[in-house]
Amino acid sequence: MNGAAVLSVGQVTRHLKDLLRSDALLRDLRVRGEISNFKHHSSGHMYFTLKDDRACLRCVMFQDWNRTLSFRPRSGLAVVARGYIGVFERAGQYQLYVEDLVPDGIGALHAEFERLKRKLAAEGFFDQARKRRLPLLPRRVGVVTSPTGAAVRDIITILCRRFPNVSILLAPVQVQGPRAPDEIARAIARLDRLEGKDAVDVIIVGRGGGSLEELWAFNEEVVARSIFAARVPVVSAVGHETDFTIADFVADVRAPTPSAAAELVIPEKDELLRRISESRARLDTALRAWLNQRRSLVHNLVVGPGMRRPRERVLQERQHLDFLHHRLRVTLRSYLEGRRARLQQAVGRLEALSPLAILARGYTLCHLVPSGTLVRSVAQVEPEARLRVTVVDGEIRCTVNGVREVDIFAGRSSRQQGSGG
Repeated sequence: MNGAAVLSVGQVTRHLKDLLRSDALLRDLRVRGEISNFKHHSSGHMYFTLKDDRACLRCVMFQDWNRTLSFRPRSGLAVVARGYIGVFERAGQYQLYVEDLVPDGIGALHAEFERLKRKLAAEGFFDQARKRRLPLLPRRVGVVTSPTGAAVRDIITILCRRFPNVSILLAPVQVQGPRAPDEIARAIARLDRLEGKDAVDVIIVGRGGGSLEELWAFNEEVVARSIFAARVPVVSAVGHETDFTIADFVADVRAPTPSAAAELVIPEKDELLRRISESRARLDTALRAWLNQRRSLVHNLVVGPGMRRPRERVLQERQHLDFLHHRLRVTLRSYLEGRRARLQQAVGRLEALSPLAILARGYTLCHLVPSGTLVRSVAQVEPEARLRVTVVDGEIRCTVNGVREVDIFAGRSSRQQGSGG
């Protein structure tokens, strides 16, 4: 090959790697782009691609560098990455080794915040109807926060000061960085699953104040869904009074600070004892008044005129009862007799109008067979017609032998058919 040196693939790749290292621009590089194909490997390393409308660049961020991130990267998020260009010799490809990663301006985080807020609102995560009331006096309070921050000290101090008997169960988590959202979500789920004597009655989840990036773990969807799925009430206590996170909107109650959360979930023991004492005093007063009223009533019955001769009083009342019983019987008898007379009158009128009464006087009803037509005139009947004649005690079936018209007023026959009748 014209005497040219023949290099191995490894030699070529190594040479390219050395060339990239020698370029000062590529040793400390800042690249703006949108994350795609993001993957957080079980090893802790992050793999993704940065892209814009013209090109794409493979990236890797090792665990030692990404563990201090204040937010969790995801596909679609605009970022600025700082690192250096190197060659991954085994794959024969160049890539950006990311040492630091930040959202591309605060606007990017705000846009992500609003996107997730709209999504969860559409799913009903913020509906007031599903939010639960806090228990009046929780036996055990679960706390999800950093074990080393000021928030946990404030919460424990206030809970113990207000009600020394309360039991506190701390679920320690990271409150910022890429691993924080998953740790927070798992801690809420673990506390919520506890049962029996280990169960908690309410959960406080939060941290002290910070920048938007530092509070970002509480804007992650995995945390929101864990709060939403909890069976016990959840109080969100993230940041300061002016800070709002997605967790605040999903939680059953939002506290402006961790200290305020502790005051919300448990009453002061001295205040409860005072209210119990006042209620007991009011109950005692009401009971004494009731007893005095009943005592006065009994006293009046015992020493009153009616109880000086109790036997005579009983006899008088019995005589009065007999009198009332007699009046009731007389009144009832008179009422029933009046009703019976009215009934008999109605029955008489009904019988007078009844067709059966007419039949009883010798009249009949005649119907054609099989049509059932009532015969009102001889004009309806022809010889050999079949008839059903109804009398008071039954029916007579017959056949017409003849028909003759008669003027019942003059007694003359005007028409005659058949053999006569």
